[in-house]
Amino acid sequence: MTDNQIFQEDKTLSRLVSQLSLEERHDFLEKLRGQSTLSCEPLYAAAEEKESHDDFETQLVNLPWFIRLFYFFLSLIKGKPSVKLFEERQIGKLGRAIEAEAPKVYDYQQNRLLFEFFSPLTELKESARFFFTALDASINRDKGAFYAFLGSLEMGKVHRYLQTETNPEYIIEQSPGIDETELRQLALRAMEEAFTSISDEERNAMYYNARSLNYLKELSAFLFDRVIMAFGIKPGGQSCPVSVVRDLLINLNNILFSLKEPPGLSLLESLFVFLLQDKSAEEGFDMSREMHTLLFRAEKAISTIRNFNQRIPLTKILRCSTRDLSLSPKQISGGEDWFQVYRDYWKQQVEGELANFLRRRKYIEIVGSFKIFLKGASLRVLDNAASESKPDGIPVPEAFILSFLRTFHSVVFMKDINPVLSPILTDGEFARKENRAEFTEAYNTIMIIEEEIKKIDANLAPSGEYGKRYIQAKQEFVALPVKRRKMQIVLDDISHEATGIIIRARSGISKSIHILSGILKKEFNGKSENMAGFDKIPIKGVDEFTKGIKTAIILFQQTLDLLKDIDALGNPL
Repeated sequence: MTDNQIFQEDKTLSRLVSQLSLEERHDFLEKLRGQSTLSCEPLYAAAEEKESHDDFETQLVNLPWFIRLFYFFLSLIKGKPSVKLFEERQIGKLGRAIEAEAPKVYDYQQNRLLFEFFSPLTELKESARFFFTALDASINRDKGAFYAFLGSLEMGKVHRYLQTETNPEYIIEQSPGIDETELRQLALRAMEEAFTSISDEERNAMYYNARSLNYLKELSAFLFDRVIMAFGIKPGGQSCPVSVVRDLLINLNNILFSLKEPPGLSLLESLFVFLLQDKSAEEGFDMSREMHTLLFRAEKAISTIRNFNQRIPLTKILRCSTRDLSLSPKQISGGEDWFQVYRDYWKQQVEGELANFLRRRKYIEIVGSFKIFLKGASLRVLDNAASESKPDGIPVPEAFILSFLRTFHSVVFMKDINPVLSPILTDGEFARKENRAEFTEAYNTIMIIEEEIKKIDANLAPSGEYGKRYIQAKQEFVALPVKRRKMQIVLDDISHEATGIIIRARSGISKSIHILSGILKKEFNGKSENMAGFDKIPIKGVDEFTKGIKTAIILFQQTLDLLKDIDALGNPL
C-alpha cells in the first residue's frame, strides 16, 4: 500500500477491499467452500419443553383430583400451602434433571453455578473475542462499505450493475452531450433501478447475514468478565450464586437463542477481507494462506458456541433459579437496517464518483489553460512528492499548486514580468518611502518563490529533513495506528511549510497588482503618487513601459485566477 493511499481521505473501502474484483471475490468464496469443514448443524437446538407455561397455582388446579388431594394432606402435615409444596416439587424435579443432564454445572439446592459452567464460559469468551476483532475491523469501521462488499457476494448482478450503469464515463458514452444535471439524474436513476432489481431471495440472504452479524456483535460485546469475576475460589472449585449474574445470563441466553444458525461463508469472507486490510501492506502477504487460517479460527469459534449450547442447559438453569418454568429466551432484533445502510453507501459512492468525474474534467480544462498560460511548458512537478509518475513519494496535498508556482516563476515571471518590475525596483523613484518599501517587499517575495519550493522539495528527499523523519516513522516497528500518527505529524509539518509558501506567493502577487495599478493611476492607497524617473527606466519609451505594466498586471491576475481554480480542484497529482 503506497503512503499516498494510506493517507488519502478515503472513508469507504480500503485498498485491499477495493482492488478485489468481483471475480476475485467470488473466487475466494469458492476456495473457502472447498476448504471449509464448517458444520451446518444448528448452534442452538432447543429441545421441546414439556413444562406448562402457566403459573404454579394454575398448574395445580389442572391436576387430577387425587393428586390435588395428596398435596392437600401434605400441606396439613408440613404446614405449607399446597401450591408452595407443588412449586418446590417441580423446581426440585427440574433441578435434579439439570444435574443429571449436566453434572457439576449447577447446584439447584444452593442455586449456584459450578466449575463445569465456568470452564465452557471462558472458552465461549475466547470465541467471542475472535469475532470482536473481526467486527471491529469491518462493520465498526465502515458499516456501509462492509454491506457493499457483502452485497457483491450475495447480489453479484446488482453489484455489477451499480458499478457499470452509474459510472459517469459510461453514461456520457451512452448519452453524449448531456450536461452535469442530466448526468447526475441518469446516474441516480440507474442506482434506483439496481435496487429495484434485488430479488426476494437476495434480500433474504442479506437480511440473514445482517442478523447473524448483529448476533455475533452482541455476543462479542457481552460482559463475560463480569460473570467470570463473580466466581470465587472454594475448596470444591469455582462457583457463583446465580442471583448475582442472573440478568447477565438472561441476556446471554437471548443472544445464543437468536444465534441459532452458523454464519454463512459469504459473511465470513467479508469479515476476513476487512480483517486483513492492514495486514495486506506487510511484505510477503499471502491472501489465500491468511484466509485459510482465519477460516480455521472461525470454525473453531463457531464450534465452541455450539458446544456451549449443548453442554450448558442455560434456559433450564434460569427457570430453576428464577422459579419460573415459563421463562424462555427471546429473539433479539437487529439487521433490519441493512438495506438503508447499503443504499446510503451506494448513493454516497455514486455522488462521489460524479464529483471525481467532474473534477477530472475540470482538471483537463485547467491543464488546457496551463498550456496557454505557460506557453506550452510542462508542469515542473516536485521531484520527491507523490505524483502519478512517482506514487511512492511523500503525499503532499499542496504539491500541485507548488508545481504550478514553480513553473509560473521560471516560465512567466522571469521572462515576461521581471523585465518590467526589475527596472522599477532599481531606477524608479517613489515619492513616498512606504510605497517603495511595499513594492520591494512584494518583489522579493515573488523572486524567492522558486528557491523556497526547491528547498522544500530537497527536504522531501530521503536525505532531507522531512524525508528522513518520514522514512524513520514509516519503518518503526509499532502498531499501525501509532505509525500512521507519527507519519501524519511529518505530513502536517510539510503542509504547514507549503501553505506558508503559497500564502506568501499570493500576497506578493496581489500587492504587485495593487502597486502596478497605482503606478498607472499615479495614486497609492487613495493618495497621489508622482513616480519620477520614468525617463531613466531602460525601456523603449513611456508608452512601451506603460504597456509592459499593463501586461504584468494581466499575467499576475491570470495567475491568481488559476490558483483559485486549483484550490477548487484540490490536488490531482
